[in-house]
Amino acid sequence: MWVSNDPVQMRFVASLAHPGGNTTGVTLILDELAGKRLELLKEVAPRISSVAVPWNPDHADPEFREIQRAARSLDVRVESLQVRQGEDFEHAFQAATKAKIEALIVVSSRLVNYHRERIVDFTAKARVPLIGDWGPWTALGGLLSYGPNIPESTRRSATLVDKILKGANPAELPVERPTKFELSVNLKTAQQLGLTIPQSVLYRADTVIK
Repeated sequence: MWVSNDPVQMRFVASLAHPGGNTTGVTLILDELAGKRLELLKEVAPRISSVAVPWNPDHADPEFREIQRAARSLDVRVESLQVRQGEDFEHAFQAATKAKIEALIVVSSRLVNYHRERIVDFTAKARVPLIGDWGPWTALGGLLSYGPNIPESTRRSATLVDKILKGANPAELPVERPTKFELSVNLKTAQQLGLTIPQSVLYRADTVIK
């Protein structure tokens, strides 16, 4: 398997270290990164005091909880934008506007990623920065993206398939989490938002879009 949610919570495996049964693979879940994204956003825009988080509560993922935890320590208000289907996004955008949020932090899922362009278009019109996790958020116009390297995660899945085909027992192959991450910065979006990206962030960036 190659999944973006929590395989333990979804009951695909007994645990990440000891899957049991007949399933193993790679999960993109790394909840520690959720708080780091908020810290990164504050590093770029220190005055931000409120963020909105579009997320699907039906997608087994601890990242929203971790964003809330990090927000408390950074004195940032979090507006939950729950989306379970495509029709929910317009209501979510209206709620974000009404709450006068100052940034968006995305928790990816199949639903959220399918509506990437709508989300990026909303932040562009609202003139608020967006930070994504995995996927082409900055390529579409988001300000920042920090998350797993998708090609690397896919290759790890292929490695596990190879091991199983050679006789390894899936029950004994730990489910892998991301180990390689990428930071992407969109300088064009930063300019449109009137933000200056600190050199400390640019030095750490793997991709800078000009």
